[in-house]
Amino acid sequence: MLLELIATVTAGVGAGGIAVLLRRLSGGRLGRWIVPLAAGGAMLGVTIASEYTWYERTREQLPNGVVVAHTHESQAIYRPWTWLVPYVDRFAAVDRASIRTHPERPERRMVKLLFYGRWSQPRQALVAVDCERRLRARLSERVRFGPDGGLANVEWRQVAADDPVQRTACSASSG
Repeated sequence: MLLELIATVTAGVGAGGIAVLLRRLSGGRLGRWIVPLAAGGAMLGVTIASEYTWYERTREQLPNGVVVAHTHESQAIYRPWTWLVPYVDRFAAVDRASIRTHPERPERRMVKLLFYGRWSQPRQALVAVDCERRLRARLSERVRFGPDGGLANVEWRQVAADDPVQRTACSASSG
């Protein structure tokens, strides 16, 4: 975030400096308004470019075996350009290396979900999925499969047939 702020301010100062130079070269025919317009436009442009490239930059830095399962596109009234082209401001990824099954219940899997947000620290959650019945439950780090493959004190939730997290977890090979 600090580097983005520095880049934004640098772009504004650079564009403002170029506008001052253009004013001098034009003999003052360009109005004084050109300097703040150029600086503000450059700062806005760098900010917008940073918003739109964040997802790709973050996705490229994911470790091997981590697959994006779901993205969220953002639109905001105070960002009118997002109504034309929404941008990804957060996403959920499945760590395929973390997928575990129980030999007695291969349809049930435990998987680590990673949550990334534009202005937040990455978070993670351990979830159980039942691939046959389309169920999912959030687990604590201490919960493990029992001897019969069951999970005690877990609240299962029905998910849609096209749920991206369920689809990614159930299509992955497990360990």
